[in-house]
Amino acid sequence: MFSSRTTARIAGALYFVTHVTSVAALLLYGAAAYDSQAPLAGRSSVLTGALLEIVLAVAVVGTGIALLPLLRRYSSGVAAGYLALRTLEASVILTGVVVLLPVVAQPAVTAAPALAPDAILSLRLIHDWTFLVGPGLIVPFHTVLLAWLLWRNGLVPRFIPILGFVGGPVVGAMNLALMFGVSRPIAITAVPAFAWEVSLAAYLIIRGIRQPSEPSPVMQLASETATSATAVVETTTASQRG
Repeated sequence: MFSSRTTARIAGALYFVTHVTSVAALLLYGAAAYDSQAPLAGRSSVLTGALLEIVLAVAVVGTGIALLPLLRRYSSGVAAGYLALRTLEASVILTGVVVLLPVVAQPAVTAAPALAPDAILSLRLIHDWTFLVGPGLIVPFHTVLLAWLLWRNGLVPRFIPILGFVGGPVVGAMNLALMFGVSRPIAITAVPAFAWEVSLAAYLIIRGIRQPSEPSPVMQLASETATSATAVVETTTASQRG
């Protein structure tokens, strides 16, 4: 059984794994997001990208599993809900991997599958939709859910859940716009959500989540400020008496 500190570090490391694998997979596929007409990279590159997306899905679930024992001390329902939503996200990601693989390969042989161009286009279109639904429309829900729990209990510095409160809805709104065809992808809209996960991951690795017996970061800062103020007052009083 891992300690709470070690568990928090594992969760933080898994968050970083999700970012590295998702970006690397997109680059290896060689096609722009939401452009099923763009040419894919070669067979080996796409297979490697698919493997990274499988690692991504495992890491996504891993963050929920790692945070479960840390969060359920404060709300078992929110902790279970976060794990369920992360698992749902990973399931959609894996669906996208499975439908893309037949475009470049078939099991147990090295020959390319003889699929018609229309079939290839359809499979790639399904992959694009899984990318939109999974990381695009499910992520905003578990982002706000986790940010709310961290905020309510003061488990991390306030700026981290604020990034989640902003980043989650912005990503959701952007992907709804893509879904209904009223916008093209705007990269800057992903910045707050990216900052949220990177900040949370770094804090989990460096400090971890506050345990019930520990003061929250806000209360600790207030206590330190009050202590410093008291010391100044005592010093001033002693000087005046002298």
